[in-house]
Amino acid sequence: MRRYWYRRILIMILVFTISVGGSWYLIEESRASLEKEVNADTSDELLIPGGMPVGIYLETEGALVLGTEKIEGEDGQEYEPAADLVQEGDYIIGLDDEKISNKFQLVEAVAALDKEEVVLKVRRDEQEIAIRMKAVRCGRDEYKLGIWVRDNAQGLGTVTFLNADSQFGALGHGIRDTDTGQLLDASDGLLYTTSIKDIKKGKDGTPGGMEGVIIYNNYNILGSINENTEDGIYGTLDRVDTLFTDTRPLEPAGDESEIQEGEAVIRCAVSGTVEDYKIRITKVDRNAQEANKKIMLEVTDEKLLELTGGIVQGMSGSPIIQNGKLIGAVTHVFVNSPEEGYGIFIQDMLKHIES
Repeated sequence: MRRYWYRRILIMILVFTISVGGSWYLIEESRASLEKEVNADTSDELLIPGGMPVGIYLETEGALVLGTEKIEGEDGQEYEPAADLVQEGDYIIGLDDEKISNKFQLVEAVAALDKEEVVLKVRRDEQEIAIRMKAVRCGRDEYKLGIWVRDNAQGLGTVTFLNADSQFGALGHGIRDTDTGQLLDASDGLLYTTSIKDIKKGKDGTPGGMEGVIIYNNYNILGSINENTEDGIYGTLDRVDTLFTDTRPLEPAGDESEIQEGEAVIRCAVSGTVEDYKIRITKVDRNAQEANKKIMLEVTDEKLLELTGGIVQGMSGSPIIQNGKLIGAVTHVFVNSPEEGYGIFIQDMLKHIES
């Protein structure tokens, strides 16, 4: 069931930054560091490559705990009631007998408290835990828990592919909380139309980024996000013609055994329109511990280097095409060498698409 969180028009200029401990677009700090065949083999699936930027809105299942803080009580003393009880990365899913789905519900539940003794229900490492704690009385009929929380994430990324069932894959890596570095446990999400307004070029030691305008209203919704994984985000596109003006599929998705070092292209819209840019695949590591780092690549296209300096934030998910086949997507950039980065095999992304 689709949910619409924004009933009013909200215009946001999104300027992406990197935070210590993880972000949407993970940065490597050094080199070291529409037909569908009836076949279970995903290499036979015909895909339409993407390359278009989209606005992304994710809502967590519960309120994500970022940390705790001290509170001044009614008596003038400082207390930290949640210290050593809740942990960064917990999801608050209940307060006493009330179910908590988001930050707003938690704020309302706390505002309605009329006693100190409360039971928080949290989800931690896929287990549900009941935590008994004392809220701090700060004034007449006012209680606080001293917990910082967040319940959504929003930003910009690139669509990698669309299949015959209007299912899409994007980013090639998961969306993580900027404070905790934890993969967001998303309950639901939406894709929105966006337009790129500016490009901040990457240079040694400073990552670049795409700056876009996203209008979060019902008219601009493109589809729904069903899954946020280590290998990207996945869902269903409702307005295919709005995003994909060219719906001709490539040949079947390239098998990982076909990927080789050498010339290839990436497809993205940093110039305002979707174009192909030359790259060179410098290494293929089929045994890499992280699926989204199996391809190492280098941008060789002079036009792209002039526009962006290489790979910039927002390009995650840009399709990688070699020998006429969609073989993967761009996922990371080396902050000290912005013309270089990592990619994921398309087969690792297709594992998340329902057959």
